[in-house]
Order: sequence, then C-alpha cells, then structure tokens
Amino acid sequence: MAYHSGYGAHGSKHRARAAPEPPPLFDDTSGGYSSQPGGYPAPGADVAFNVNHLLGDPMANIATAYGISIASQGKDMVHKELHRFVSVNKLKYFFTVDTAYVAKKLGLLVFPYTHQNWEVQYSRDMPLPPRKDLNAPDLYIPTMAFITYVLLAGMALGIQKRFSPEVLGLCASTALVWVVMEVLALLLGLYLATVRSELSTFHLLAYSGYKYVGMILSVLTGLLFGSDGYYVALAWTSSALMYFIVRSLRTAALGPDTIGGPGPRKHLQLYLTLGAAAFQPLIIYWLTFHLVR
Repeated sequence: MAYHSGYGAHGSKHRARAAPEPPPLFDDTSGGYSSQPGGYPAPGADVAFNVNHLLGDPMANIATAYGISIASQGKDMVHKELHRFVSVNKLKYFFTVDTAYVAKKLGLLVFPYTHQNWEVQYSRDMPLPPRKDLNAPDLYIPTMAFITYVLLAGMALGIQKRFSPEVLGLCASTALVWVVMEVLALLLGLYLATVRSELSTFHLLAYSGYKYVGMILSVLTGLLFGSDGYYVALAWTSSALMYFIVRSLRTAALGPDTIGGPGPRKHLQLYLTLGAAAFQPLIIYWLTFHLVR
C-alpha cells in the first residue's frame, strides 16, 4: 500500500497531491493479446488461451474430480483381486522403483534411439529389480499412466461438453480391455511359436501398458495445440514405442538364445515381435482420437 507524504506523524488530514504515474515500459499482454493495431493476438496467445481454458473450465474440473474417484475405486478393486489370485512377493518386484528409475524410463520411452544395452541384468540367476536395471519391465509406470489417462480423458470430455459418467467409464474400460486382449494375444503367440523364455503375464502387461505414456502425451499435445499437434505427437510417440518394443522383446524378454533357434521358429519369433510393435500405433490412435477435436 502506498502512503502519501501529506500524512504526518499525528494523522494530519492534509494530503499531498499524488504525482502522476509514469507510463508503463511494456504493454500488458496478460490477457493473451497485445495492444497492437488491429487487435492481432500476441505471439503465444493461442497457447495461453488454451491453458487458461483448460484450468478454468468448471465442467473440466468436475470431470477431473469424477475421474479421480473412478481411478481410486478401480485401483482399490485391482489391488483386492490381485491379493486373492496373485503372489504378492512376485508382484512387488514390478513395483520396486524409485524416482531416478521412473525419470530415466520415461525418457527412454520418449526417446529410445540412443540407448545401447537392452539386456536385462541378473545377479545370482535372478533379474535385478527395476530400480537397479533400466531395462527391467515395471508395472508402476503403466499403472500411474493409466490413471493419468483416465483423468485426462475426463478433462478433455468436460472441455468438449461431452462429459458423463457413462462415457468416462466406457473410455476407461475400453483402454483396459484392449491391453488385456493384447496380452492374451501375445501369450497365444508365444505358445504357438514355442518360445522358451521367462516371460510372464506381468512382463507382457508391463510392456503393453507403456503405451499409456504415449497416449497421455498425444492427448495433452492435442488439447494445447489442436489436431496438428496431436498427429505430430502421435507419430513421434508411436515410432518411439515401436522401437522400444522391438528392442525389448528381442533382447530383454525373449533373450538372444531364443532368437537364434531354427529357421522357421526364428521367423515366427520375428513376426511376433514386429506384430506386437506394429499394433501399438493402432491402439493409441483408437483410444485417443475422439478426445481431441
């Protein structure tokens, strides 16, 4: 608060006339538009408007809150069922992560092209946990990415005035069913190809769940930059995920000894790996294109 010099120490009522304020050095562009002639938007105005619109839309906030509720209930239900049918000790291995691993893994999923060593590390014939081996698959990132995708889908539907509990529930269940179907198809393919590997359902679920990271980036980019940004992000994340899946399944999951088998079996293994990788962009597009308009 500015105090005028006309007030004395004893609360005098005389006031000094305030000096006129100097003109601002820069135009106020906080509203997203500059004072340029013709009312043209300032650079970056569209992005600023989109961000403010995303954060200030009450329908989007309601949709996000409902998405949090659905994600929390689904998480509790999954944990309850897993404790009934799955060994907790085996499951803990896939959640043994730390902050450094999560950051490096996310970077690897977005830009895997410079990574050199893709083999899973072992100690005393036991695979190292994910926090000690970047190549080890985990379920923490897929789980958190799925929850984030549901929240982001609720916000996108709220912005488009299409939000309803039924639509959000259908979106979440569809994303989960596609991953389950993909895992079952991979298990069937491994059985038909007679691949001798240590792949378990959890391994395949982890590799299939990494697509949620690309889905989040594609939808978020589409909300901020429109359909053009969505398709650019979709192309980048899809190609990165395909490369990651091929390298991981060929070395970390199937193992070099398995790949070097007889000719027909080797070809089946190659087709299985390439098919699993080529299927990723189709699922990502199918689960995200309706959220960006």
